[in-house]
Amino acid sequence: MEKISPKVKSADRVLDIFELFTGGTDTYNLTEISKNLKMPPSSTYGILQNMLNRGYLEVDKSGKQFRIGYKLFMIQNRYTQGTSLSDEFYQIAEKIVDDLNESVSLSVRKDSQLHYIGEKVSSQALRYAPNQGDTLPLHATASGKILLANLTIEELRVLYPTNQLDQVTDKTISNFADLLIELETVKRTGIGYNIGETVNGVHCLASGVYDQNNEVVASISISMPTVRITEDTWAKAHYWIERASFELSRKVYNNVDRTHANEIDTPV
Repeated sequence: MEKISPKVKSADRVLDIFELFTGGTDTYNLTEISKNLKMPPSSTYGILQNMLNRGYLEVDKSGKQFRIGYKLFMIQNRYTQGTSLSDEFYQIAEKIVDDLNESVSLSVRKDSQLHYIGEKVSSQALRYAPNQGDTLPLHATASGKILLANLTIEELRVLYPTNQLDQVTDKTISNFADLLIELETVKRTGIGYNIGETVNGVHCLASGVYDQNNEVVASISISMPTVRITEDTWAKAHYWIERASFELSRKVYNNVDRTHANEIDTPV
C-alpha cells in the first residue's frame, strides 16, 4: 500500500508562492498571486504579510508589488555555495579587527535600503557598529553606493523617482545628479566612501563581493571614527577592504576576476 505523505496547507501555499517567482516575472501583486495560485485573497494576504515580516519577500515603494526578499539570499549563500559567505566574512573580518581594531560589516540591498547581515565590532570604546538587521538608505552609505553602482539608470530611477534624496546628515548626497557622479567614481575604483553621510564624525569605505558572473551580490565595509584616522590607518583600511573583496569573491563564488586586490602589498 502506497504511503500518503501528510500535507500542511499553509506550508504548501508558502512553497507555491516561492515557486511562482521561478517563472519569468520578478514581481506580483496580491491579486495576481491569488489568481495564479487559486488561493482566497484573505488567506493570501495573511501569508504574504508573514513572509514579508520574516524577510522572505519584499515590496516596492507602492507597497503593492511583492518580490523575493533578502532572507533567501542568506539561505542561498549558506546552502548552495561550497563555502558560506557568512563564515568567510567573519574569518576576514577578524583579521581586519585584529589589525585595525575598527568595526567591519557585511551588507546586502533590500529595495532602496542597505540591510546589515553581519558585523565584527571593534573593541574601542568609541566606535560605530550597525547591528545585524539594521537598515539605512543606500545612497547615504559606502556599501550602499557599491550596490547602487551595479544598477542601470532605469533601475536607479525606480529607487529614486525624484531628484531630491533623503538626507541622514548634512553631508549626505541630496540630489540624484550628484549620486550619479559619485556612482561613476565607484564603478571606476571599486570602492565606495561615506564621509560623515550616515553619522557625523565617522568615515567608512566599502568594496563589493562579486559572484561568478562578476555581479555585486553583497558589500563589505570598514567604519572608523575620524579622530582615529591617520594616513597609515586609512591606507591599511584600503588594503584590507580590497583584500576582503578579493577573498570573499574567490572563496565563496569562485570569482577569479578580482585579481587586482590580491596584488596589493600590505602597508608598512
